Amino acid sequence: MAVKPKVADYMTPEVDYIASDSTVAEAIEKFISSTHENFPVVRDNELIGFLTAKQLLKSYDKKNRRVEDILKKKKKLVVARPELDLGDAGRVLFRYGYRKLPVVNGNGMLVGIISTLDILRSHIERVTPGKVNMVKSLLESEYGVRVELGKRLVPVNKLHPTQNKIYADELEGREYELRKGLAEPIIVVRRKSYFVLVDGHHRAVAALRQGIDELMAHVLEMEPEVELRMEKTAKERTLITLNDIEVMDYAQHPLVEITTKLVDKENRNV
Repeated sequence: MAVKPKVADYMTPEVDYIASDSTVAEAIEKFISSTHENFPVVRDNELIGFLTAKQLLKSYDKKNRRVEDILKKKKKLVVARPELDLGDAGRVLFRYGYRKLPVVNGNGMLVGIISTLDILRSHIERVTPGKVNMVKSLLESEYGVRVELGKRLVPVNKLHPTQNKIYADELEGREYELRKGLAEPIIVVRRKSYFVLVDGHHRAVAALRQGIDELMAHVLEMEPEVELRMEKTAKERTLITLNDIEVMDYAQHPLVEITTKLVDKENRNV
């Protein structure tokens, strides 16, 4: 059974915050030197609230007051725990319209922050049962063959890629997942002496870089065996091994890049 990713696996443990006994003047300087629209406020590492730029503007003429004194009092803060399922954290963010959630431990101590961007990164290249069955159905209908589906470990050095480029930032995320034991199975089509990699190129290259010999895979076996169009295209590009894949270290994954631009736009409009 696949291990469900938790908030602790994707949160950022280093959090910018403002101490509750800081003055309004000190808080203003911190806002000016950052790109954040708000800051968590902590007292002895315990999260007690959030400070917004709007609150600071209202207290601009009270620069010697403590931040704690101008905080908007809330009966309940919306937070996440490290052990919370990542999917549940995403639902909380969506429900409240937040972009970030502070992460606190059982004692209310601030231990990290989880963002919509973190959750998006975790979902890129996800393999669901529906996705695997969709690939199976597409192969059967397009090539008129019978496809058997199984699950097993496959050698990384026997994987033949069908994607010529991957993204460095996404590769870093998959390497992190492999170290944590969170990586999901790849999807491959079995051949006599190798496996055609259909889905999971970032995970495969991450495994190669980390010296991992085998990956769990959803294995599709075609009867009779026919050459896939994606397989033929890969051969024409001399795309034979995982080392032939270009790692694009100058560009983000398209979904992440789009989300980043949207977040930047929202920040400018705050």
